[in-house]
Amino acid sequence: MSDRAGVIAENRRRYEDLKRAGQGHAPRALPGPSPRGGAPLDAGVVLHRETIPGGWYWTTTLRAGEALRIALDHGPSSVALVAWSAADTAERLNYADTVKVQWTAALAKGRVLFSDMGRVMLSLIEDSCGAHDALTGGSTAASNAARYAGGPHRNTRDNLVLAALKCGLDRRDIPACIAFFAPVQVGPEGRFAWNAAGRAAGDFVDLRAEMDLIVALSNCPHPLDPDPDYAPKPVSVTRFRAPVPAEDDLCRTATIEAVRGFENNAAAGL
Repeated sequence: MSDRAGVIAENRRRYEDLKRAGQGHAPRALPGPSPRGGAPLDAGVVLHRETIPGGWYWTTTLRAGEALRIALDHGPSSVALVAWSAADTAERLNYADTVKVQWTAALAKGRVLFSDMGRVMLSLIEDSCGAHDALTGGSTAASNAARYAGGPHRNTRDNLVLAALKCGLDRRDIPACIAFFAPVQVGPEGRFAWNAAGRAAGDFVDLRAEMDLIVALSNCPHPLDPDPDYAPKPVSVTRFRAPVPAEDDLCRTATIEAVRGFENNAAAGL
């Protein structure tokens, strides 16, 4: 074994040891992906529908117990998301903690998204692909200029600045984003790769709010998307009342870390 391979193997062993110690008990097995398209939503639970054009952004509020369905009804696209607590916007989505606390960067049905206060902001209650990126971040003017001819083109960073200003916030209030429908894979040596087969038209994700939130979405190509053309498709978004979670709700019980996150929510009266 080479010195480099030995270092990688030792780091992997230490990671697995820490993971076992941190979890304390075996996590529940996650189900397979939801069928593409998703179960139709009853008209009585739908609160709002929106279409985000390619390259644009959208903001909304979500009350605890409401959910957001983001759907690729018009073809493949990537959607970056940031969120703030509506009660105190100093509390915001933290994708580093989301990955670190759950011991995985693979976001899929049954996972949750944490705030920087150790509380659960959103639960992934349905998900058809599991191809979401919590490591790379969104596009910028510089990344677009390096990839696409004929610009300038709209990008996620500038979109989120506009979204924050619209919500009475500032660029310094913008946390790192999570990109949905961004099939980024990490190879054995830690290099990022794009798996175009990881998403398709009809993919969707349902995100249930676990506290009152302000949410911003940006529909721009992911910076690792190899498509040479800037042609993001429109994305459908539906805000709806989610079913009341059962006692054995997967997102609330899948891991001991999620259990603790929801205990933190309860302690804060959320």
